[in-house]
Amino acid sequence: MPLNCGIFCLTLVPAALSWILCTISMGIVEWRVWHVDNTTIISSGIAWVGIWKVCFISYLHISPGYREQFCHKFSGYDSFVPHEIYAAQGLLLVAMFMGLLGLAATIFALRNVYMGITHKTLIAPFFLVGGVFYIFAGLCVLIPVSWNFYSVTHNQSIAFPPSYYMPSSPVAQEAGAAIPVGIVAVILLLLSGTFSLSYRFPMTSNTLMKS
Repeated sequence: MPLNCGIFCLTLVPAALSWILCTISMGIVEWRVWHVDNTTIISSGIAWVGIWKVCFISYLHISPGYREQFCHKFSGYDSFVPHEIYAAQGLLLVAMFMGLLGLAATIFALRNVYMGITHKTLIAPFFLVGGVFYIFAGLCVLIPVSWNFYSVTHNQSIAFPPSYYMPSSPVAQEAGAAIPVGIVAVILLLLSGTFSLSYRFPMTSNTLMKS
């Protein structure tokens, strides 16, 4: 049974790309871009709020390792962290883990297809499992992305501690680069999951004789 390029392109490739994009969105600090009117400390008037830290350009306060930037990290244990950011921290980690499991299942199934294995139980169930993992991972990314986008469109505030030098409310805010990256990851994960779930084991002469 030769390896079908269509199966490879429609399942493994978008799944791998979506996992990479999910990882990138976790690391990008620009989830929410805040515009502030007080430029005494936030020199550029723009601050970037991520799911792990908040950063802005400052000529008065510079964090070690950041050139002309002040960054302050936070976690879900901090009481001021809003629910949408707390959910993003946990759900994106779950999505990455589910994506890895899906990739492992898909790679194993494609490996069996490439090796010419004709046992249906060694191919079809792994595509099914991979598809379930992909869709679950896609939902885990969709929830925090859409929730944070909702918070941006409604200009919701965050009660940062005084040590963060951040106002509790911005003049205006907009969606950062992490949100469209996350949306693309969701689309690829759902597409890959759909194609994996729709996989049909090809009928061969051996399977016809057994049936």
